[in-house]
Amino acid sequence: MIKLNTDIIPAGVDAYIVGGTVRDILLGRTPTDYDIAVPGNPLKFAARIAAKTGGHPVAIGKAGRQTLRVVSPPHVVDVAPLNGPTIESDLHQRDFTIDAMAWHLSSGEIIDPLNGRTDLSLKQVRMVSGSVFSKDPIRLLRAFRIAALLGFGIEARTSAAVREGAALIQQSAGERIRAELFTLFEVPQSYPYMARMAEAGLLSAVFPEIAALRGCRQSRHHTHDVFDHTLLAYQHMENLISEFRRPPPGSEAGADAFITTQSAGMLKCAVLLHDIGKPPAMTVAVDGSVHFYGHAKISADMADAAGSRLKFSRQQKRFLDFMIRNHLRPLSLFMTRRNKTLSSKSLARFFLKCGDNAPFLLLHALADMQAKKNAPDNAGFEAFIRDLLQRYFADFKPVQAEPPLITGADLITEFNLPPSPRFKKILAAVQEARLSQKFTTRREALQLVEDILARDNHFKP
Repeated sequence: MIKLNTDIIPAGVDAYIVGGTVRDILLGRTPTDYDIAVPGNPLKFAARIAAKTGGHPVAIGKAGRQTLRVVSPPHVVDVAPLNGPTIESDLHQRDFTIDAMAWHLSSGEIIDPLNGRTDLSLKQVRMVSGSVFSKDPIRLLRAFRIAALLGFGIEARTSAAVREGAALIQQSAGERIRAELFTLFEVPQSYPYMARMAEAGLLSAVFPEIAALRGCRQSRHHTHDVFDHTLLAYQHMENLISEFRRPPPGSEAGADAFITTQSAGMLKCAVLLHDIGKPPAMTVAVDGSVHFYGHAKISADMADAAGSRLKFSRQQKRFLDFMIRNHLRPLSLFMTRRNKTLSSKSLARFFLKCGDNAPFLLLHALADMQAKKNAPDNAGFEAFIRDLLQRYFADFKPVQAEPPLITGADLITEFNLPPSPRFKKILAAVQEARLSQKFTTRREALQLVEDILARDNHFKP
């Protein structure tokens, strides 16, 4: 017997809870989003829900087929007219059988004309009909998103239809693709579904830039071509995210984990696109060795174009650009350390440049390295990255959170300097020295400024 939350939805009325809400209730989940189909006036029904919840109905969707949404956190209720003369005809126009069930609020009956409950028991996503993807290609991605969220498989005929119609996804609006994609990225164990999307050709249809990675051979440090390396790096990133969901190393008791659901999705997206510039950057030397000079910059530029196509936000594009453009920087630091020339100043400069993105860039570099089967000193690199993460949270971040030892006002009052762009350079040098643990007091900071000014004056013509 399904129990209704009558504080939100009125009971004993001629209306139907439909779609994913019914699916989730039958799976024993407590929904916060409700989809309701009504044979009568949806505005009247939405007004009743708004009166119960203190919300307000807002029309969304296209003209002629609008839904009334009532938002009363944490609940969202969407009310729409029946799509057809009967509830059965409405359900036959939906996407997957497990989302094509209805619960009649008056009789309490579960209406399941397409055997969605059977597919729930079989833990599979099955299309309602062979035309679901041509009617709305975004359902190609939605099949994997739903399967990943529930831990389900995709039924064989549905998988075949996805493979056959994968190119149709390019007809969907970029913002709809982005929404489905990031919901999939945010599933903790999405790698198996990403791999199946790749096998079906859907991943390359969403990101045509990835198609060229197949067969693109790499240096002797790689067992895999760029395509397989990318998917393997994605899997390693997912594992690292699961590990670092816990509070960061060196943090105080009760501290929050630094990886949120949103940043996890962005990390996975970045690792998926980090090497898309390798095919155009590829060169082969006389001795047959393969090189990809400048591929980080090319990859970042290509990722920016892909982000524009899929309507990524400016914040998302900035994050991707930083991660991809700088993804070799931690390896460069490691090589410097291995040559015994890595200074505390270099580390401080790295942390200052990366700011809050530093731990994300370090995780990205680690996932990238773990996906190189023949890379020398993998264990040494991993230990190095974990040590930098420890230093970031235990040393750098606490110092960054403290008030600065001196400010621009001090440069004016203590040294009679007129405000200028020079201030930024001087203050950055002070902070860099402080983070390098060269000093801890205001007096020492002022002395450094005095030394900088004396040196600058000495070199003036």
